[in-house]
Amino acid sequence: SPFHPAPISIPAAAPAMVFYFTTSDPEILVYMGRDKHENEHLIKHGWDEDVWFHVDKMSSAHVYLRLKPGMTIDTIPPEVLLDCAQLTKHNSIEGNKANNVVIVYTPWGNLKKTGDMDVGQVSFHNHKAVKRINVDRRDNTIINRLNKTKEEKDPDLAKEKEDRIKS
Repeated sequence: SPFHPAPISIPAAAPAMVFYFTTSDPEILVYMGRDKHENEHLIKHGWDEDVWFHVDKMSSAHVYLRLKPGMTIDTIPPEVLLDCAQLTKHNSIEGNKANNVVIVYTPWGNLKKTGDMDVGQVSFHNHKAVKRINVDRRDNTIINRLNKTKEEKDPDLAKEKEDRIKS
């Protein structure tokens, strides 16, 4: 009979280490995955209110901002937008060293993930919904302020999303 390897079981609630930051508006949640594997959890379990940030055309962390009620991607306060852009740039090995880096950001629902993509890789459903912000250079004052607020947690992202949908 033909050989059939046993299926690999992946625990449904595999731990996801997530870093949380307090921006210049402490009511706005900003978070990022520790690595590309954590990013997969964040991509899968994002909320409609989440905005995703990434260095354009370079490897970088996936940084997320959760919009407050009534806020849109177009009404993110400029200082919070800059915090997210700086955090994204800082968490890119290549982007952190470069000047004039473009950060792309888009609603979580615009992220497109297909089975043939590498771990942590995404595309977009609608490229016109992707916004850009240019970061001339790293601002260590912003990075140091954000890093002082950094907390590492192990949230149950699936349960948080399920609870959110129920409410």
